[in-house]
Amino acid sequence: MSRLQPRYFSSSVSSRANELLSEFHHHLGSGTLWPELARQLFDQMLRQPVPVSVRALNGLFAALARAPPSTACTNAPALVIDLFNRMAQAGRRQVTAPTIYTYSILIECCHRACRPDLGLAFFGRLLQTGITTDVITYSSLLKCLCDMKRTEEALGVLLHRMPNDLPNVISYSVILKSFCDSGRSQLALDLLRMMAEKGSDHSPSVVSYSVVIDGFFKEGEISKACDLFHEMMQQGVVPDVVMYTSIINALCKARAMDKAEVVLRSMVHNGVQPDAVTYTSLIQGYSTLGQLKEVARLLKVMRSQGVMPDVVTCTLVMDYLCKHGRTKEAQEIFYSMAVNGQKPDIVAYCTMLYGYSIEGSLVDMIDLCELMARDGVVPNLRCFNILINAYAKHGMMDVALLFFEDMLKQGVKPNEFTYLTVISAFCKMGRMDDAMEKFREMIDMGVPVDTEVYMCMIEGYLNHGDSVKAKELITEMKNTDIRHKPWKGNGRT
Repeated sequence: MSRLQPRYFSSSVSSRANELLSEFHHHLGSGTLWPELARQLFDQMLRQPVPVSVRALNGLFAALARAPPSTACTNAPALVIDLFNRMAQAGRRQVTAPTIYTYSILIECCHRACRPDLGLAFFGRLLQTGITTDVITYSSLLKCLCDMKRTEEALGVLLHRMPNDLPNVISYSVILKSFCDSGRSQLALDLLRMMAEKGSDHSPSVVSYSVVIDGFFKEGEISKACDLFHEMMQQGVVPDVVMYTSIINALCKARAMDKAEVVLRSMVHNGVQPDAVTYTSLIQGYSTLGQLKEVARLLKVMRSQGVMPDVVTCTLVMDYLCKHGRTKEAQEIFYSMAVNGQKPDIVAYCTMLYGYSIEGSLVDMIDLCELMARDGVVPNLRCFNILINAYAKHGMMDVALLFFEDMLKQGVKPNEFTYLTVISAFCKMGRMDDAMEKFREMIDMGVPVDTEVYMCMIEGYLNHGDSVKAKELITEMKNTDIRHKPWKGNGRT
């Protein structure tokens, strides 16, 4: 019996450690793992006579490192670093020695937590342990070096300090991306060609080429991007639908529609089926250039290929039509979405509201608002701004203010454009007391006041014969630290 007691004791202690580990995972999975709670549970785990296995700890660190930001924990990777340091301070008796996997997770967390300096320090500590490093750990180190704008040093590590059998396409891609992100895509191209010469595990992948091609597009080097794309295909690297779409999208943004069409034909010729995203890129490109016939052609091609336009595609076309006074056609597309089993989102609703506001169809706007409520689509700042602006322009301030009040009730905070719309309307109507009330409310709400709002109020008082109030506001404007450029934000219609 006495021989069984130590085993039973060890089992119960180990069970308690595992219970704490399970509780940790439960809070992490339910989004209720506050950093302080994490520290308490972890410290209790460390105090158990029989430690949690290193495999279990690594699993915990990996799960925490992958956790998305939540209300409870906004920076899970930073918490991993904190817990590791607590483990290190607890002493070797309470913890199992970290493995290469532990350090790989830790250094990657330093990259994600924007603490690359700590990543370098932990890598140095890893080297002191004598543990054999692997490509995953080195890749995380390279990311940290690149985060610190030390890309050349990272390249030196890749080419001269990593064991010859370790560098692979992933570690090379870290350097490629860093060069491209810093506007040095030509250096990335040189490295890419070095990879191709080495061959084997170093051969560039679709992702490697995509990074450099995208870099050239961002630098405005369209010819170099296209040349590299063709070079890639000559090397036998077959683009997938994502890469083809990325190339087409970049060309459309550069308004190089002829080249985009060439890539599209190549895509189809090579047996890669364009999807809704591919066609949407082309439609946006032609819409920007005002070529509606091409837009109509592409919509027809999409349907003939069995690719149904999605909500994003439909909204792009609607936006073009509304801005060119063809709201009725946009309306047909809007209502056809429901027929095709697609639910319009808030962007689609805002697009139609804006179209109605341009032509002054206030009744249609109200009908659309009612439909939006029935569909359960929650209005956002832009939606309210469109409505308030439309009714204010027509002098229907009672209705505009009802939307303003509804906006506040729904927890949507007015911005500068919202207040400027209401204040400007009141000033034009000579309702200066109401304008001043909104002006002061704007300040009390903490909404930044710029020169545009002040000048609106000043002109309002001057136009209605109150030069005293106008002078007071001029003095106030001079004595207040305000922005001197009119504000332009997402809420402006």
